[in-house]
Amino acid sequence: MTELVTPSQKKRPEFRNINAFTDLPGYRWPLAALVSGMHRASGLIMFLLLPFIIWMFDNSLSSEISFAKFKSAFNIGMLGLPGVVWKLVALALIWAYLHHFIAGLRHLWMDTHHAAVSKEFGKSSAAFTLAVSIGLTLILGAKLFGLY
Repeated sequence: MTELVTPSQKKRPEFRNINAFTDLPGYRWPLAALVSGMHRASGLIMFLLLPFIIWMFDNSLSSEISFAKFKSAFNIGMLGLPGVVWKLVALALIWAYLHHFIAGLRHLWMDTHHAAVSKEFGKSSAAFTLAVSIGLTLILGAKLFGLY
């Protein structure tokens, strides 16, 4: 027999598809989810900049002339772009590597010590990951831009 829904009964929750343009901008990610998403983004950045990484490695080690060309790309510019743009690309690569490495260590720690993982640990380790990766990026970025 079917039951009638009376005003005193709660209506069951309605589940719907998420629209990326209307629902996601207002969604507030927890810090651990943000770090996990940034871990994926940093891996993508490193993968996409792999030709640039190979070019930097090749030009920095081939000869003195190629190293001078490598240095001039960061000082003067290359391919119609000023040197500061290439330094920003290198800075993005530095951040991607540092963040991916530190977040990877965080994930490995959580995988091997799963009994000690809690919501509080996830939040504190995510904050540590962000602080260390951004701090080291600022220090190395200051060196890259010649501040020390």
